[in-house]
Amino acid sequence: MKRHGLELRARLRYLYHGSSPLAVRFRLTVVVIDFAIIAFFIAAPLLKEQGRSFYIIDYAIAALLAADLVARIAAYSDWKDWFKRPINWIDIVVLATLLFPAWALNFGFLRILRLWTLLNSDLFWRTVGHRFDNTKVEAVTRALAALVTFIFVATGFVYTSFRGGHPGLVGYIDALYFTVATLTTTGFGDVTLPGPWGRLLSIAIMLVGITLFLRLGQTLFRPHKVNYPCETCGLTKHDPDAVHCKACGNILCIPDHGADH
Repeated sequence: MKRHGLELRARLRYLYHGSSPLAVRFRLTVVVIDFAIIAFFIAAPLLKEQGRSFYIIDYAIAALLAADLVARIAAYSDWKDWFKRPINWIDIVVLATLLFPAWALNFGFLRILRLWTLLNSDLFWRTVGHRFDNTKVEAVTRALAALVTFIFVATGFVYTSFRGGHPGLVGYIDALYFTVATLTTTGFGDVTLPGPWGRLLSIAIMLVGITLFLRLGQTLFRPHKVNYPCETCGLTKHDPDAVHCKACGNILCIPDHGADH
């Protein structure tokens, strides 16, 4: 039994962390399934009216995510270290909202955090992101993931907490409209949140939204760098045409193909 357990862990480690074509195809399948699940999370507020069918899909997704979490823990070299990473706890919270939909109904909007954890995971960048040698693509992707995740988390919170509090705030689309209008500081004013807590939430959405937009703009227009570790000091990010390390002055030999991406 113990031998079979070790063999299973070795197999999972090979699939989740290996570099062979089979391991890459496996992780790519996991990423594609993840994006399909995230699409379901985004559409969930509109699909809840389907009743029993919705909850069947909900529990099926819970089973998939639970299996993926268990497999990733088993594939990790030290499971205690795995639990020390905050990003992994976010996935556990997402799973909890699926396993206990009635109890965690008001926290269902947190499921979209799966998008942020996926696009910030080692699995994603070892599978898809390894094609890009420069850091600009990674920075833009992470910034865009943070912005999109915030929009839908804020929309979900507004929808579950303030639905019916304003004549114009009835459905999920109304909540999304309010969030985007507030986040961009357009503020049409046809939909507002009632009371002091509504005003405070609106202020928070504005401030965080502006910050995330600025971060995305910086990543889009900032000169890109390449990942090339300096042999002396270990600095990993350098300009594509750098000859010397800007931290220690060591001579670099960055491959020419790094500047082509």
